[in-house]
Amino acid sequence: MGEALLEREEAFGAAAGAGAAARSGNGRWLGLAAATGMGRTALLDEVVRREAADGGMRVLYARCAPEESAFPFALVRQLFPEAGYIPFADPPVGEEQRTFHRLVTDLARTAHRQPVLLAVDDLHDADAASRRWIGYLARRLATLPVLLVLTECQEKGATALPGTTGTSVPLRPLGPDAVTRLVRSLGHDADRAALCVQACAGSPALVRALLSDLREGPPPRRLSDLAGSHYRDSIAHWIRGRADARSRRLTLTLAVAADGSAALDEALLHEAAGLGPEGRAALPDTSRLGRLLSHPLGREAALAAADPAELDALRRRVARSLDERGAPATGVAAHLIRVDRPDEEWMTQSLEDAAEEAVRGGRADEATVLLRHALTGPLAPGRRAALVLRLGALELPHSADAAIRRLRGALELDAGHHERAAVAPALGAALVARGRADTALRMMREVGSAMDDGELVRVLQSTAALIASHDAAAWRNAVAHMRDLAATAPATVEPLACGLVTEYEAGNGTLSAAEVLSRVLPRLAAPVDPRLRTGWLGSAATLLQWADRLDEARALAEEHLPAPPALPDLTDVGRQCLLSVRAEAALWVGDFRRVVSENTPLLAACTGQGVRMPHLVSMVALAQYELGHRDHAWRLLATLDEDGADSSWEWNELRYARALLHTAEGRWQAALDDYLSCGAGQDARDFVSPVATPWRSGAAMVLVRLGEPARAMDLAEEELRHARTWGTPRTVGRALRARAAAVGGLRGLKTLAEAVAVLRTAAAPVELVEALIDLGRARIDAGSGRKGRDDLCEALSLAQRLLAPGPAGRPEPAATAGAGRVTGRLVRVAEEALQAGGIRRTQRATAGSAALTRAERRVTELAVRGRTNAEIGAELHLARRTVETHLTNAYRKLGVARRTQLAAHLGQVDPAGFPATRA
Repeated sequence: MGEALLEREEAFGAAAGAGAAARSGNGRWLGLAAATGMGRTALLDEVVRREAADGGMRVLYARCAPEESAFPFALVRQLFPEAGYIPFADPPVGEEQRTFHRLVTDLARTAHRQPVLLAVDDLHDADAASRRWIGYLARRLATLPVLLVLTECQEKGATALPGTTGTSVPLRPLGPDAVTRLVRSLGHDADRAALCVQACAGSPALVRALLSDLREGPPPRRLSDLAGSHYRDSIAHWIRGRADARSRRLTLTLAVAADGSAALDEALLHEAAGLGPEGRAALPDTSRLGRLLSHPLGREAALAAADPAELDALRRRVARSLDERGAPATGVAAHLIRVDRPDEEWMTQSLEDAAEEAVRGGRADEATVLLRHALTGPLAPGRRAALVLRLGALELPHSADAAIRRLRGALELDAGHHERAAVAPALGAALVARGRADTALRMMREVGSAMDDGELVRVLQSTAALIASHDAAAWRNAVAHMRDLAATAPATVEPLACGLVTEYEAGNGTLSAAEVLSRVLPRLAAPVDPRLRTGWLGSAATLLQWADRLDEARALAEEHLPAPPALPDLTDVGRQCLLSVRAEAALWVGDFRRVVSENTPLLAACTGQGVRMPHLVSMVALAQYELGHRDHAWRLLATLDEDGADSSWEWNELRYARALLHTAEGRWQAALDDYLSCGAGQDARDFVSPVATPWRSGAAMVLVRLGEPARAMDLAEEELRHARTWGTPRTVGRALRARAAAVGGLRGLKTLAEAVAVLRTAAAPVELVEALIDLGRARIDAGSGRKGRDDLCEALSLAQRLLAPGPAGRPEPAATAGAGRVTGRLVRVAEEALQAGGIRRTQRATAGSAALTRAERRVTELAVRGRTNAEIGAELHLARRTVETHLTNAYRKLGVARRTQLAAHLGQVDPAGFPATRA
């Protein structure tokens, strides 16, 4: 038996039994019913071959065709071509009966001489008269030595024949093993066999068609991956040739349902297909159809066979049925995204809801496609503006110009003042991200001047003032207006106005950190207009960061920013501020890996797309440099072309970051140029405080290297004066370090000691390490080698802690992972200073323990032995708080974070936990 006739034992058995009965004079009929492509003809030919072997039966064969179905007696004439009495037109009923009788009589006469096998292929395509004659014959077979074997297409219904004289055998789809055997018998490998199992639903014809279309390479996922069209044409022929319109519609509905993400139960499937419950029983089983259409090749081929208008109507019905049953919006939208035009409100809402689900799932690209499709429908101006706002926010990171065009179009809609007041700030923020703050401010003024609603005007003016922080010329005027507005504005507008005025006054050196906090903290709980809330929180978070309230600043940012890798809404200028605060606050506490991991997804999305974020790029570049990834840091800074820079404060941050990198690499003149350029940009904004970009400190230290101590002293003294006005340990300690470099000698040493003492009280690990390194070098130069080396060892320990993974085991950033072992900047500088100070690498592990006081050592040794704080206090007669203080100091000096790390870092304690003896 050929491989194409696998799993047909039931049919062959039935044929053998019927043939034996017929040869003994008891005629039988056998129907072979199967779906298209199941091998009916091949099976019929094999049955004929077997039953007629050795001349056991005379064969009369006819193959019906749809082209002859309108010709009366066309089938009969194939079987009895010499019967000249067969009419060529439909005769009267009586005449037809005489013809039927004569045909049966002649057949009986022939069969009595030799049993006859009548083989009729595709009876469903036979003409009506011949079909009636087949029924007439089947009712008279019992006494005739005749075997009647028929094939019919299941989809087109079966001819009713008497069960007393025969039976019908359904031909089921081939199972996976049979398909595999068939494919392998044709010379193909296991991968192609697996593909045929999935995409052919057990149809031998489809298997052969698909195999003939395959090309070399990976398995196809779309019809366009095939080299030919046999597979597609076979499915299209099957669908288009189905006689029952309801079955055809059900098939296409199944294909449409499979093309979405939500499965349809049987009742919902029939409802979507537009079929009433009364017709369900007559429809074919959908299991085989489901298997075929579950594969993308079969599904695409089936959908390609449908008329586009019919397909669109089916998709709408499926989507509506799902929506009315309360299916998830994602499942409904999977069908609506393929309709020509979503022209009903429920469609728009489903697409919008699905877009929000996609955003929450981190699938911004999918959300963008859904919203774009929603906008193709007829929408009221206000509804359209709202959708454009959301879409613009999603598009902006990936294409600034496209988002700006879309938002500008929304602004030009014939919408009301409220809609325009919502679109204008989003467009303004997008323009800021594009580096066109001046255009943004001009647009905000134009929109505001066209409104007569005082509340909306105040909201627009406040948002415009926040945007003005990116334009040096407009900033002073904006602050002056905010100062006037703060005195008369409603309570819900006043916090932002106050925050912007406070930012300006903090920057121009007239406020201390304490005074700033006295303004900000009470207003954090105040009610704020929802349209201004993120703007106010961005301003408040900025001020909290400057005041070294870093945890509170980051908390505000994290509350209103999505967790990576989801991208923030850059059409909200307040969120732009929060994004900057989140990054810089992490940098200030030395959490370099967090800076990289949180902000790399956004930078990667925006690269080359027109969104310019100099501050964020600067923060990530500095973090990369601190982690030891020098080349990557420089590449990041090189992505920004300063030739097109505006007067935004963000470019001053970039110049300052670049100056720091030049300083780290000893390029003193290049560093000085960038420091002074940063200073000029800040002066243009009246920003003299060292809280954001302490350029004077950097320039002073570089000028010392360039041999200009007097000029360095002038800058350092001015920096220290402004730092003391602001009053945070970070700014004061940093300025003291610069002054020490300018002063030099013993006075410089004393100033460095003061800087270290001040910085120990702040969460400023980078500045503390730098000051400790300078102090250690100065002490060694002054002859205090031991103290100097202790300072350097402490600096090294702290620097190493900054490079260690965080508490949650934050991994190496993806952008730099796998780059090989690298040494962070601070670790490298500390190690070079130690080497210059004469401490060998083998001594450094115990140098930290040498810095412990006698009391700290006694407490630490007991802790290493496993004693609790209470037990240590009892043994040494110390208060519990004193024990905790000693341990905290020991942790800091040894560069450890947990009690279990003490033994490995305490050089004077042996592994067993007992004091080691000195040599």
